[in-house]
Amino acid sequence: MTDWTTWEPTMRATLLFVVQDGQVLLIRKKRGLGAGKINGPGGRLDPGETYAECAVREVREELGITVHDPVRRGELHFQFVDGLALYCVVFVGTRFTGTPVETDEAIPRWTPLDALPYGEMWEDDRHWLGPMLGGRSFRAWFDFEDETMLSHRVEWEGREGREGPEGPEGREGREGREGREGREGREGPEGPEGPEGPEGREGPEGREEGWGGG
Repeated sequence: MTDWTTWEPTMRATLLFVVQDGQVLLIRKKRGLGAGKINGPGGRLDPGETYAECAVREVREELGITVHDPVRRGELHFQFVDGLALYCVVFVGTRFTGTPVETDEAIPRWTPLDALPYGEMWEDDRHWLGPMLGGRSFRAWFDFEDETMLSHRVEWEGREGREGPEGPEGREGREGREGREGREGREGPEGPEGPEGPEGREGPEGREEGWGGG
């Protein structure tokens, strides 16, 4: 499995989950990585964007709404056997303008928080999505071969233990806790990417156009 202490991403992306009235706004992805699966809206970071700017832009492009209060809630690290190394920042929002509509990229789907469709989602989602929507912040690492998860590790803020088999308890390696941000933190860097300055601006290096989450 991946040595996360030396891992570097080849793509950076975001996910943004809108929550209102006991429901979360998900999408049925129509193209790109994970086409056909249910996920949160999101996509690849463009040059010069902060992660929050990317998250808002992607939701606008995929669903036609503008989210006004994205809150950073987690970090995902994915290593695929084919070489894709994906770093994703996860946001939650509650206020938006507009009406979600189907686009060329996605079909909107309001889903009760207690009925998340894990059977139609990426395999990793069941390890972090529910608690994250419940208000917890986290970091997670996953190995995948195509759509099959090979290993996982999830660490929750304010909790000594973690879920997953890799490494000694509580170890984070090079990813460290420098640049970790709580719900009110700035758009700074995380882990192996190193410092990106106060606005966290970084261009993508990925290969999957239209990525929509992991």
